[in-house]
Amino acid sequence: MTNAELLNSTLYLIVVATVLITLSKYLGLGSILGLLVAGVIVGPYSPGPILTDKVEAVRHITEFGVVLLLFVIGLEMQPKKLWSMRKEVFGLGSAQILVSGFFIFLYSVFYSSSWQVAILVGLTFALSSTAFVMQILQEKGELYSPMGKSSFSILLMQDLAVVPLLALVPILADKGNLTDGHPLWQQILIAVALILLLLVLGKFVIPKVLDYLARNQNKDAFFFSVILSVVFAAWAMEHAGLSMALGAFIMGMILSSSRYHYQIQAHVEPYKGLLMTLFFVAVGMSIDLKAMLNDPLILVQHLVVIMGIKIVVLFSIMLFMGYKRSTAISVSFLLAQSGEFGFVVFGAAKALGVISDEMFVAAVTIISFSMLITPIVVNISEKLSIKFDTTPIEIKSAYVPNDEWEGVIIAGYGRVGRLVATMLNHANVPFVAFDIDPQRVELGQKEGRAVYYGELSNLDFLSQIGLEKAQAVIVTVDSHHTSSKIVSHIRNQFPSLRILSRTKNMKTRDALLSHGASWAMPESSEGSLRLGAETLLNLGRTREEVIEILTYFRKDDYETIRKLHNGLNNED
Repeated sequence: MTNAELLNSTLYLIVVATVLITLSKYLGLGSILGLLVAGVIVGPYSPGPILTDKVEAVRHITEFGVVLLLFVIGLEMQPKKLWSMRKEVFGLGSAQILVSGFFIFLYSVFYSSSWQVAILVGLTFALSSTAFVMQILQEKGELYSPMGKSSFSILLMQDLAVVPLLALVPILADKGNLTDGHPLWQQILIAVALILLLLVLGKFVIPKVLDYLARNQNKDAFFFSVILSVVFAAWAMEHAGLSMALGAFIMGMILSSSRYHYQIQAHVEPYKGLLMTLFFVAVGMSIDLKAMLNDPLILVQHLVVIMGIKIVVLFSIMLFMGYKRSTAISVSFLLAQSGEFGFVVFGAAKALGVISDEMFVAAVTIISFSMLITPIVVNISEKLSIKFDTTPIEIKSAYVPNDEWEGVIIAGYGRVGRLVATMLNHANVPFVAFDIDPQRVELGQKEGRAVYYGELSNLDFLSQIGLEKAQAVIVTVDSHHTSSKIVSHIRNQFPSLRILSRTKNMKTRDALLSHGASWAMPESSEGSLRLGAETLLNLGRTREEVIEILTYFRKDDYETIRKLHNGLNNED
């Protein structure tokens, strides 16, 4: 390919992706759907100009974006956090794979050449896409919500299920062992040994290397050492028959206690974003519209049945295990798609003659289309989780509104909510606070304050807490997505009620204002102003001068700061 051809292809891809991402975000469907559709348009199965016909090669390269994504998540996941999730990982995760796999197996028996192949099909389609789910959770700020934690636990167990699934393919082909020639027991020993090696390297060797490079201010070598650790972890797990993403997650989790935690994340984040973008485009390029049109009804049937089975099974399991109905709906819909690992399994099965070419095309098409409609399915689940969350209100909260009460309602009793509550308490302003974390609620009640368990993003709950008597509502929850829902719901019910909210930056502040917030405080901007003010005071400026400067930057609703941000086109 000449330089001119490369430049033309790059320009074509960027134009198509930009237009479709903008349209997708405008429709409220997120950026992932736009990237997938862009992939379909530039892919080899579209009638227009194509980017390349080597889709599998492109997908393999861009899969490293998934590896970096799991590495970043590992950096944010302390080992004690993972240990606290062991019941969800091995209990909920195992149940989802086995039960979903069983029912998909029963369905696929009618379309497979043998019941053995149907087992492989059932278990493979039971897996979900780590890339899609984690990206959606990050975009919505739900990674550490109950939905996020449950979804991540299941995905982690699915990664651990890679070994037996890979072992099953050559067994069905009468090879008797894994594709690298090792019997299963040896493969397990290799996997354990390599995980131990990663622990040793991540705990003792890599931190010392980073210490040396940081002391010598060798930024380039520091960056490549970080990337080397990620690549080695991915290579080790791939060699052990596990997924590359699992290796990267383990390495990230080991390095999460490093003093260079944030510097490592800052180095990796830009490359992760770029590769993840290209990964979704590559998945879109895998969608064969011609194959879909050859027999559309049967493929739609497979898609609906498989996704339906996964939704019903996971929803039922989560309800049985005591999860809230709204969480069960959100997680089951979020994990309804099939995963990118299916490309690997069905590719290996095709290479060994376990499945036919026609079945391989159908399987890849089902996986790709399930990913394509995931953003739409997630949007539907958000509406359903609110509509069908029929948990009795007395279980959600012990709070009973007093007809004579007039005060402030606080959404969230974390560090910000607790400080606001303390200020109101000193000012003798009555308030009631709600949080979905039982420990925070218990802390507030021990302090003798009106703090109750309650989810203000739930419409039914909002109608029961006496909002009509409130003088103001203060929203202090961390998640921008949850804050937006709370503000929107309250504004729709009480158009004149004053709603004040914290927010991360000017971009999320504007979004909250558009949802109906009366006022929103951008933490990053106010923190910067406070830092600048203290600096000026320490440099000898008078307090009056500093107040005048602060007033200048706060005037006209932070208009000066907004212009600065717009000029940089970047939010810190």
